[in-house]
Amino acid sequence: MTLAPRPTVRGAEVHLAGVVHLYPSLEGDVVALRGVDLDITPGESVALLGPSGAGKSTVLALLAGEFSPSAGTVRIDEHDLGRLSGDALARLRSQHISLIVQGASANLLLYATAQENVWFAQHGARRRNARPELGPTELLELFGVAGLAHRRVGQLSFGERQRVALVAGVAVRPRLLLVDEPTSQLTGVERDRVIDTIISIHEQLELTVVVVTHDAEVAARLERTVTIRDGRVGAEGRYGTEYAVVGRDGSLHLPPDVLDLLPPDSLVRVIRHQDAVELRRADEEAP
Repeated sequence: MTLAPRPTVRGAEVHLAGVVHLYPSLEGDVVALRGVDLDITPGESVALLGPSGAGKSTVLALLAGEFSPSAGTVRIDEHDLGRLSGDALARLRSQHISLIVQGASANLLLYATAQENVWFAQHGARRRNARPELGPTELLELFGVAGLAHRRVGQLSFGERQRVALVAGVAVRPRLLLVDEPTSQLTGVERDRVIDTIISIHEQLELTVVVVTHDAEVAARLERTVTIRDGRVGAEGRYGTEYAVVGRDGSLHLPPDVLDLLPPDSLVRVIRHQDAVELRRADEEAP
């Protein structure tokens, strides 16, 4: 089959500045994010890496416009999500942002076939005046899952469901794809196939992709890795090298493997050299 031409859709630009988020609790507010600063360029693929409870999924939900931050700015292109009206936010979310939540089954109709799920996603888009260029069959073929087209989703494996969910998620040609823990129930070959599908979507559609994962091997397949620790950006990885990140307020998260040398509450003298900075514990200096 000869596929129709695919016009380039420019990926969305993402900007978070000083983002704080609190979850109310009877025992007192729980701080999920403590001042996140993050910029993602249009068309970039980024993995948000970190342990459970670090704040990764909260960042993803804020980018999806599911709620507003307690403080700070979340912006998609020129749109400040915290300042949009309800109707404007709904339009942005339906036309330009696609969120694939954790657990593929939550994103799909299990009684319908893979092709029908993609069609339903596109039918909703047409009702919102969006006009996808590729039909369900073409999209499933483009991303290597045409063989699942006529099978009911409820009969598919977890990995196959996740791949179909990804195709349905981009059926409306969003500019920002958000994916939460796509490989959490998968191992081995199925995990690799899901990541291959994400990478293919990113390359073919040229949209911006943000993936939340706790798996460093999954994160390493994307262009850039951002590690979230204790509700803040702690480190970034590029081309296999990890870097600590200096926050816009001058704060610095040290890698966990050096905390035995500089434990919390250490007094540290910062020594500036011509082309380097040295951190020296106060108790190691001569009196």
